[in-house]
Amino acid sequence: MYAAFFKGNKQTVLLKAGLLIAAIAILDWRIVGEIPLGLLYLVPMLMVGSVLNPWQISVIAALCTFLAENFDDLPWNLRAGPSRDLLYFAAFIGAGLFVREVNINRTMAQKHLDEIQHQSEALREAEEQLRILIESSPAAIVTTDSNGRVLMANEAAHRMLALQANALQGQFIHHYFPSLANVSRQEASPRLFRTMMQARGQRADGEVFLAEICFSTYRTGNGSHLAAMILDTSEELRSQEETSLHQMLAGSRIAAAAVSHEVRNVSGAIAVVHQNLARSGLLAQNKDFEALGNLVRALERIAAVDLRQYTDQTAEIDPNSVLDDLRIIVTPRLREAGIKGGWDIPPELPSVWADRQSLMQVFLNLTSNSIRALADRDDRVLSITARTCDRCVIVEFTDNAGGIPYPDHLFHPFQQEAKVSGLGLFLSRAFMRASRGELRYKPLPGGACFVVEMPTVEESKSLA
Repeated sequence: MYAAFFKGNKQTVLLKAGLLIAAIAILDWRIVGEIPLGLLYLVPMLMVGSVLNPWQISVIAALCTFLAENFDDLPWNLRAGPSRDLLYFAAFIGAGLFVREVNINRTMAQKHLDEIQHQSEALREAEEQLRILIESSPAAIVTTDSNGRVLMANEAAHRMLALQANALQGQFIHHYFPSLANVSRQEASPRLFRTMMQARGQRADGEVFLAEICFSTYRTGNGSHLAAMILDTSEELRSQEETSLHQMLAGSRIAAAAVSHEVRNVSGAIAVVHQNLARSGLLAQNKDFEALGNLVRALERIAAVDLRQYTDQTAEIDPNSVLDDLRIIVTPRLREAGIKGGWDIPPELPSVWADRQSLMQVFLNLTSNSIRALADRDDRVLSITARTCDRCVIVEFTDNAGGIPYPDHLFHPFQQEAKVSGLGLFLSRAFMRASRGELRYKPLPGGACFVVEMPTVEESKSLA
């Protein structure tokens, strides 16, 4: 109850203090005798000290000194009065200032305590969020000490290494990832690592897999520790190799068809000459002539290889994503070659029916041809635009390299005028036609434009 008397807002405390000062003054005035009641003013001074500033406290202290001196029965004279008043004032103002400082320190301590509590709660919340993030991460996350002994590992790490829950703690990480052995043992080196690498890992059952490891080292009081995030990239490797095999087989098939076409022309001419000579009968018993006939028939069998549709890898794809990947790949090459690249791609193109890998190869081949053609020019510009037209998506590759001198010879392999084999454009057109698309050349004044046409999904379904 006594503590509650001192509490309240500023107006309440001042009202209580004023009433108490008035009560003490009346009591001191009514009691007659040698009993001084002036020290009772210390109580209201303690009250006002918690809500007033120093100069206001000094005013109240002076008021209490005046009341104590005027209402007590002690005689006032020059010898004792000033000293007594000075002691009154010093006691009153000292009590008020003391309470004020105590209250300020208490407020600061409470504020500091609240801040510490808030930071502690924020830290606990951050730790909880970090724990949830680590445990729910699809990537394996582990930390090790300077000897490579695992300190912490999430659920994904145990799943990746085919271990039971909490079985990885305390084991040596280089048993599963030998490449990390040298990293975790850099105790004497002041160098800290923050990098990534590809390495081979081994599961608990002995299965070997390919892993991509992002790791860093950090210093602690117990030495250098290692933190690593590990991804199993075996499936990506298998997909990449299968895609490469598909591209190699498709390209080889088309290249073989191109060769067989040329062989067919040669063998056809030889066959005509051989038949004419056979009808004349002059070389009927000649062994070399018979061997020539066998060679012609063998060439005809080789020439029987023909280009067929190769559509087993076609699917519904987003052309915007393919063009975005193309931009990521070719932008550094354009910058290094000093070519100004222009991109005019609508944000939402309709889905098309194509083989994504083959389509990317076509785009890269056309881009490489333009980069090679622009090498001798001072002003180098390559523009890549896309648009939708008549239920198909059209992508144009336009450069200012001067155009093609013999456009009729395009898309034919083994051209004598070509600087290379000429198979690139031939294969690119074959890839596009295999998915009901088209690749054609459009001449422009001072430049060249290759047009890639891809049927939309709706168009492909209507033609199926």
